[in-house]
Amino acid sequence: MKSPFVITSSVAQKKGRPALPMEVFYPRAHRNPTRPRFRTRWCFAICLVLAVTSQAETRNKPVQVIAIDGQGSGPVFEGLGALSAGASSRLLIDYPEPQRSQILDYLFKPGYGAALQHLKVEIGADVNSTDGSEPSQMRSPADRDYTRGYEWWLMQEARKRNPRIILDTLPWGAPGWIGNGRLYSKDMAEYVADFIEGAKKTYGLDIAYTGVWNERVYDATYVKTLHAVLKQHGLATKIVCCDEYPGKTFDQWEVVQAMQRDPALKDAIDVVSVHYPWVYNHSTTPQAAKEIGKPLWASEDQPNDGGGPIVSRDWPVGGRLLAKLYNRNYLEGGFTKTEIWSPITSYYDILAAPNSGLMYANTPWSGHYDVQAAMWVTAHTTQFAQPGWTYDDPSSGYLARGGSFVTFLSPEKKEWSTVIESIDAHESQTIRLRPVEGAPGQIVHVWQTNATKTFSHITDLKLTQGSFALDVEPDSIYTVTTTTGQGKGDAVPPAAAGFPFPYSDNFDSSPLNKAAKYLSDQDGAFEVQPCRGRAGQCLTQVITLKPTPWSPLPDPFTLAGDAEWKDYTVSVDTQIPLAGKATLFGRIDSANVFSGEKANYPGGYGLILQSSGAWQLISTAFGKETLVLASGELVPDNHSETAPWHHLQLKFAKSSIEVSIDDKEVASVASSGHEHGMFAIGGDWTSTQFDNLAVNGNEK
Repeated sequence: MKSPFVITSSVAQKKGRPALPMEVFYPRAHRNPTRPRFRTRWCFAICLVLAVTSQAETRNKPVQVIAIDGQGSGPVFEGLGALSAGASSRLLIDYPEPQRSQILDYLFKPGYGAALQHLKVEIGADVNSTDGSEPSQMRSPADRDYTRGYEWWLMQEARKRNPRIILDTLPWGAPGWIGNGRLYSKDMAEYVADFIEGAKKTYGLDIAYTGVWNERVYDATYVKTLHAVLKQHGLATKIVCCDEYPGKTFDQWEVVQAMQRDPALKDAIDVVSVHYPWVYNHSTTPQAAKEIGKPLWASEDQPNDGGGPIVSRDWPVGGRLLAKLYNRNYLEGGFTKTEIWSPITSYYDILAAPNSGLMYANTPWSGHYDVQAAMWVTAHTTQFAQPGWTYDDPSSGYLARGGSFVTFLSPEKKEWSTVIESIDAHESQTIRLRPVEGAPGQIVHVWQTNATKTFSHITDLKLTQGSFALDVEPDSIYTVTTTTGQGKGDAVPPAAAGFPFPYSDNFDSSPLNKAAKYLSDQDGAFEVQPCRGRAGQCLTQVITLKPTPWSPLPDPFTLAGDAEWKDYTVSVDTQIPLAGKATLFGRIDSANVFSGEKANYPGGYGLILQSSGAWQLISTAFGKETLVLASGELVPDNHSETAPWHHLQLKFAKSSIEVSIDDKEVASVASSGHEHGMFAIGGDWTSTQFDNLAVNGNEK
């Protein structure tokens, strides 16, 4: 019985063979049109034996033959990775063992979970970079501390599990001393070089790549300066440029045109990178980018449909979209690496872009975590092909009834893996994978993920009549491979639990110069230091020079708690430097810095006390106008030679809010603007201190 398909190749027609739409075998847009295509097409014409099936097979399902070309050509596959930035990993380091190690295994351990092949981290600057601020290693030109924060630790843990993992860095902001407030400066280039050198000297970590400035229009002079500084320091770190978001007022691909005009700029840039290329632009990688002679990376991406971050990484939403994205980024854009923001959602849900991570783990007090479908979709590539393998262009393309496939060849051409997604298919379809040109394999192993199967080894196929026949279900992702050694981690987390209540911390048992457990800094840096004017340790906002920002710059605050808390009392002791202030917030229901321009405070009720003694009770919606509910002024203490300590308290009971300062009630108001939420303490760009932070139930 004849195949229902035909080949449009003129060579095949001259040979008298039936024709088949070439789109089945070729991506719509070739990555490198200058690559010789004669051998590839000749291979197709003489090597494909198409759609030789039984009558029953043809009658019941459409059949498509995919030639696995053992000598196929294509660019080098550079891996799938993730980006720990924007304080997205903040709460992970607070997890107890063994859950913390289990999470790290799921992220980085080969043959266990996502098996990430690339890890990019933020070069911190004590400035909000989406879901918080990450610490700087140089808060002044003479300051160097490579123990601040958690990115050093995360890189170590990743490298411990996968010695071959590729490490990368990128800044979001800069300390205020850099370039007198100008990030694009020689100071910043030296700052980046210092971070890379610190990683090597302190932790033995080699940073292979670094970027310019996240999602900000690049500066060609600075890129060349960074290139020169890295060379002056003897660093082999390569530059990725320019990590730009698809903005309305600029072209994220403009750097390619600049590289064509400026040979020195082209020489300085090793990788051309853009953010969210398929989600927003689909197949619009310009021809000049494909011909520039540099690898193309989707250096920040995530499974969404252009309407904003996905709120679920389980199969029905995020998993399905990610299955398409990984294949389409290569087929339609020519991207040889995709990096997801973020590896793990370890930040509170009320912050910007909730649930960005492949995994979900933001309740360290419970030890609970969620291994989401996005992890296993990633594993369908990372556990079956390694950086240094090549894409097999002749064996990559589109399924006739909806879906796509991408094939990878090992460097020695002894192994191959094909990742197949059928997300848009509405019916089952039969494919035959036919090894040609010496492609190895008498047996292949098949893995599948969909709504009912999660990274399941469903079958092994034997070579029969020269091919492997596979029925592809719709709405699924498969990997067909000659390789072995894959695995699915089996660690099980404890049940989820709410934030500890009641809660208290006097910071005396916390390590000096470190963040306090569970508190998430949203701007500035809150670290444990000796108290001023009293015994013990206090939490201090240590950044007194405003950093160069990336996002809207709220006043410094750090938050924690449970978004569902309603009636409670939150209190803290504070000492305020001259011309400074302290803030105490409760019922915080929103802390998304992108929700508006007026983002000084989180959305909730806040008590603000100035060093002068003036105070206000405010109601805020993050990014909106602030409503003053009550105000007053304390009687100054003229007998103290040092700044006094004050005790601040907010008590919430239904619509009633009671405000106390120094154990004296100063206001009682009614408001229903915020019915539940978390708590926070903060101030401004002065070294305000805090002690005896507590959240309790209301006394009856």
